[in-house]
Amino acid sequence: MGKPIRVGITHGDINGIGYEVALKAISDERVPELFTPVFFGSPQIVEKARREFKLELLPIHIVKNKGDIRDGKLNIVEIGVTHNDVEPGVPTEKSGMAAVKALELATAALEDGDIQVLVTAPISKKAVQSEEFRFPGHTEYLQQRLGNGAHALMILFNDYLKVALVTTHLPLSKVPETITRKRVLDQIHSFVRVLKSDFTCERPKIAVLSLNPHCGDEGLLGNEEKDEIIPALEDAKKEGILVFGPYSSDGFFASAAYRNFDGVLAMYHDQGLAPFKAIAGDTGVNFTGGLPYVRTSPDHGTAYDLAWKDKADPTSMRQAIYKAIDLYRNRTAHQTAAANPLRKVRTEKGADKTIDLTKEEITE
Repeated sequence: MGKPIRVGITHGDINGIGYEVALKAISDERVPELFTPVFFGSPQIVEKARREFKLELLPIHIVKNKGDIRDGKLNIVEIGVTHNDVEPGVPTEKSGMAAVKALELATAALEDGDIQVLVTAPISKKAVQSEEFRFPGHTEYLQQRLGNGAHALMILFNDYLKVALVTTHLPLSKVPETITRKRVLDQIHSFVRVLKSDFTCERPKIAVLSLNPHCGDEGLLGNEEKDEIIPALEDAKKEGILVFGPYSSDGFFASAAYRNFDGVLAMYHDQGLAPFKAIAGDTGVNFTGGLPYVRTSPDHGTAYDLAWKDKADPTSMRQAIYKAIDLYRNRTAHQTAAANPLRKVRTEKGADKTIDLTKEEITE
């Protein structure tokens, strides 16, 4: 058996439910057999959470030097805040700065290979804003930091539903101008790659949702379907991609049509996330696809109204951790297989020749 996968976990906003859900999720004696947790946060706040939530945690190891991570321990990379900085239920400048610092250190650890996957606890998108950090969320930051020019794909998923977005954190008024033929086609391509490499769907079947009610009703309710979305679908079909639609979101989810597809591509944030969360409940996970590294998060926010009250459910965070491990293993296996493909041949009936489909040449 190989070494456990090292899972980096950021503390999120210290005034939200990040510490509660993260530490509850890893408060399990079986954790060392499955992965090594590396927590980017505060030892003092971890101790505060341990006492208040009555948790049994792994022995703590404070990471002092790069790479000084120990299996079988709860490794903590210190962020520089203490229990005195916690103001439950209130986003503050300090909580925002601490969230950003944890994210930056964890991202660096991911790039350096000190951790294999990253799981992020929720942040306040407003509290993290500063002159140095002007991103509407984790997805956009990680895209710039890790993407190497690639466009990140925001995906919400559980065991039976995967929803990706064409646009992410945009005001609704700006969504229509962003829905272009190229953007939709690019996101279809990205979704196909992710479904193949990370979800083991060799030939994925994708449903695409419309932007306007009733699919625009032939232009009466909007032209984006006939001008942008349908041409993008036609382009994808010419490439042999199994893509269908566009479908009206209301009827599509109400009829459970999503069960007939490997993935669903929504045009904007709430169009995809609202039905997903209603269907998936606490089992949903947010995944930043299309990047060289695996990053997941629970599919909920900071939940300030529940902060530090011992009422937060860790199910989605636990799912985010274990699904990140699954995605990493799937991707690693796919990369290995793609690097060493089996030779594919076809012998034509009645002819003394074999076609090598790997090399695309004919041998007599």
